[in-house]
Amino acid sequence: MSLIVFVSITPLDKGESVGAYVARAVDVLARSGLEYVLTPMGTIVEGPDWDTVMGIVGEAFHAVRGVSRRVSFVIKGDDREGRTGGLRSKTRSLREKLGRDLRILEPD
Repeated sequence: MSLIVFVSITPLDKGESVGAYVARAVDVLARSGLEYVLTPMGTIVEGPDWDTVMGIVGEAFHAVRGVSRRVSFVIKGDDREGRTGGLRSKTRSLREKLGRDLRILEPD
């Protein structure tokens, strides 16, 4: 099984520039050991199951909530039995279907 989650966590009480606060959440996700892709609007994380992934997402949320009185967050997920490496295979599949390269952010 593989759970892929898009997550965006943003403090609402820190003014226009929130990068330093968002970095706290991204640091938690990056240190987790899970596969992830950072995008301009959020981070995509892949892990083996709900408890693992959502546990890390919860830690990331609390890293921002700990320094902010109000936090906005978005979570969107895809849980699929029998899949591994979904971060790469989903985009690879689209390339094959279209028969050309696409402008896709990929994990390093």
